[in-house]
Amino acid sequence: MRRLAYGSPVAQDSEGADEDESEEPPTSGDSSPAVLESRGRATPLASSRFATITNRFVHMVELVAAAVFALLFAIGVVDLMIQIVQATQAGRITDPLVVIGFIDTGLLLLIIVEVYETVIAYTEESETRRIVRLVIYTGVIAMVRKTIIFRTGEYATATDALLAASAYAVLILGLVGLLLVERGESRQLMD
Repeated sequence: MRRLAYGSPVAQDSEGADEDESEEPPTSGDSSPAVLESRGRATPLASSRFATITNRFVHMVELVAAAVFALLFAIGVVDLMIQIVQATQAGRITDPLVVIGFIDTGLLLLIIVEVYETVIAYTEESETRRIVRLVIYTGVIAMVRKTIIFRTGEYATATDALLAASAYAVLILGLVGLLLVERGESRQLMD
């Protein structure tokens, strides 16, 4: 038995037992399959196969996630239409709180669409810039949604409401700033 640099014992096979013990050890830069095997590492071919299998698995999970988001969007659209019909029949369609609820649901549906688009961008292995842009859009929509449904009465004090409103404003301005910077860089790359 011999010990490798990593400290793990590796038994020599019957072919290795006949080899001359005075043979020079492989250099650290040598990455041939035989050298990798002698160091207790998988061959590049085995690593490649494993990577391919796991990449396929991850790709399938991404597609399932995309399908789940598409299904959630479809269910949400049907639910929104049912809510609108029910509010119309009950005569509450002109109530501002009901309308704000519709807007809230609609913006939530847009967030689901943006998350779906982000998952699809991952599955298509899109450029990082496109994925970042989708994430920023999702953040902007989410914060606009929070701002639209913001109610000061939901907070214990006026100071708490002001603090929450300020935090929303800072987040929205930060996201819009990121969006403007990203768009500016995109234009510079196209020129």
